[in-house]
Amino acid sequence: MSKKLFIGSLAWGTTDDSLQAHFAQCGTVASAKVVTDRDSGRSRGFGFVEFDDDKEADAAVEKLNNSELDGRNIIVSEARPKDDKPRRDFGGDDRRGSGGGGSFRQRSW
Repeated sequence: MSKKLFIGSLAWGTTDDSLQAHFAQCGTVASAKVVTDRDSGRSRGFGFVEFDDDKEADAAVEKLNNSELDGRNIIVSEARPKDDKPRRDFGGDDRRGSGGGGSFRQRSW
């Protein structure tokens, strides 16, 4: 079973390839992905690396946490599972905006 690692504090210029190359010193990297903003395509400053071997993943956490990659000290930890909570809906909810109140007050003079 593979183990996924969370990588934080990435430099804006870090790519999937440079991330994979940095972690390859600890073993065979199954995947390396820098998370990017879907609109701008710019890095969001974090990513994920996956190892097939749990021992190699544990060694990467030990060896590479607080190591330098592309001029920044990175944070390496085991990734937590994504929560299965529902997405927030920002649609037309009638609870807001009806009945006055709010932050905008009409002047009476």
